[in-house]
Amino acid sequence: MSHQLPDVQASAPDVSVGLSQVGVTGVEKLVKIARGDKRPIVLMAEFEVFVDLPSGRKGIDMSRNLATIDEILEEITREEAYRVEEVCGDAAERLLEKHDYTTTAEVSMSAELVTREDTPASGIETQSTATIVASATATEEDTREEIGAEVTGMTVCPCSQGMSESRAREKLADLGVDEETTEEFLEAVPQPGHSQRGHATLTVTTDGHPDIDLRDLIDVARDSMSARIYNMAKRPDEDHMTYEAHADAKFVEDCVRALAEGTIEEFGHLSDDAVIHMKQSNDESIHQHNAHAEREVTMGDLRDELDAE
Repeated sequence: MSHQLPDVQASAPDVSVGLSQVGVTGVEKLVKIARGDKRPIVLMAEFEVFVDLPSGRKGIDMSRNLATIDEILEEITREEAYRVEEVCGDAAERLLEKHDYTTTAEVSMSAELVTREDTPASGIETQSTATIVASATATEEDTREEIGAEVTGMTVCPCSQGMSESRAREKLADLGVDEETTEEFLEAVPQPGHSQRGHATLTVTTDGHPDIDLRDLIDVARDSMSARIYNMAKRPDEDHMTYEAHADAKFVEDCVRALAEGTIEEFGHLSDDAVIHMKQSNDESIHQHNAHAEREVTMGDLRDELDAE
């Protein structure tokens, strides 16, 4: 006589407290990004999958979660064209359908995207790395999808640069250099300021299917800092990066504002209810702490703020 195994997950918990996120993390899958006639880009992506849990249920069906995400991702990786955020959206919607006790399902992924580019001065070919981030939250009302990227660049502190400029003016005056020549020199030769490696993150969340090119997101993020950096660089490239960064010194706050400007210029087609998340973190060189600034805002409010300037 066979005995059916009890469904422990469906039983009542000892403590009746609901949970907002229960699921799995660190699920690795190969994901393809189609590029028209070109060979698709294959990413090693890491996923996180969560559903909410009502107070009257002991646990989620963990194997069902894994089976669902496996099934969806295996299907999608055979497709020739799709958006990475749509992978998350499809998975979240199917999770919601298969778990009758949940009201919210969340799926997020991150992956390293490597592209080839030429260095700015010597023109040698090198590789550039950006972290792609995508997520989706599905409810009975709708599904919100997020796509974005985190990139690395270089910033220079305007405050320390200003002190260096003051010192240079005093020394040039002592040497008998006239004020007009001094200003012309300082305009052509930016003075030192402490520099740091910066990390810019830009994401867009919508409930539709906007036309957002990941490469454009990456470009906006890279250009928000004082200068782009390159993995491989010869001396002319190093000189170019150093000059460009010191010619455009930026506080961490300035970088987030540059992200805002770049978003309006590049993604003006987005609807007013699209949510833009902009974040900048700088690894300080002369302090033990790091500098951080961020803003989350709707596209409509961002337009209004910049139009009001």
